[in-house]
Amino acid sequence: MSADIADVAVIGGTGFYSFLDDPDEHTVETPYGAPSAAIAVGTVAGRRVAFLPRHGNHHEFPPHRINHRANLWALRSLGVRQVLAPCAVGGLRHTVEPGDVVVPDQLVDRTQGRVSSYVETGAVHLPFADPYCDRITATVAAADARIKKGGTMVVIEGPRFSTRAESQHYAQQGWDLINMTGAPEAMLAREMRQCYAAIALVTDMDAGAETGSGVGQEEVFALFKANLERLKGLLTDTVAALPDPDGCSCSTWADGMELTYDVPGTTIGGGA
Repeated sequence: MSADIADVAVIGGTGFYSFLDDPDEHTVETPYGAPSAAIAVGTVAGRRVAFLPRHGNHHEFPPHRINHRANLWALRSLGVRQVLAPCAVGGLRHTVEPGDVVVPDQLVDRTQGRVSSYVETGAVHLPFADPYCDRITATVAAADARIKKGGTMVVIEGPRFSTRAESQHYAQQGWDLINMTGAPEAMLAREMRQCYAAIALVTDMDAGAETGSGVGQEEVFALFKANLERLKGLLTDTVAALPDPDGCSCSTWADGMELTYDVPGTTIGGGA
């Protein structure tokens, strides 16, 4: 069932544990276990917005232990159809530098052992050539002229950072950003028929991109904290300008298909 409590969600990344003023909290039970935290719901720019800290309220969940299936299902059960996903990333090439905000247009999944689909039976194959919603990424980019639009984000298992050789290999592939949480979040959002876009804050240059000892946790957390208010302002401006999700291919890909899993608030095989 869908309670239609919120139609937009923000999933907060490392260092991003709250967003809304005076929110209502909703504890959601899902078929996949508990989400990372209770979901806060409030009003932003005249729209009802849900906020969920990806790692939990106190960073309880490392990247390889996040219950992404519960998170996306819980948001959809509250009515969410558009998801903004800020995250901390490392830079792999000199197309980016620390402090940049990037909305990537491609994703490479190098995670291991994560459950990346709601499909547990039957033939349901997700079209995923373009993993992010064009409508949302365009809206985010239009909200701030400094934002870099486009680029490829590779997602690794974590929680360790890459070796220098691994980082150099990723850079040689032409990939721009590296992250630990963008998969399977993006594909699960698409299976939930949600529009989804990553908003990547470059906190460091990864181990192979330059000389030195490599990236450390302290610098990542510090740079993200220094840019938190900027991110919150960007998210507010984006929420105000988001287009109507009706008719977006992020949802219509499943029209007429017999899905073998539950998408709250939809008729299986029918419209969103």
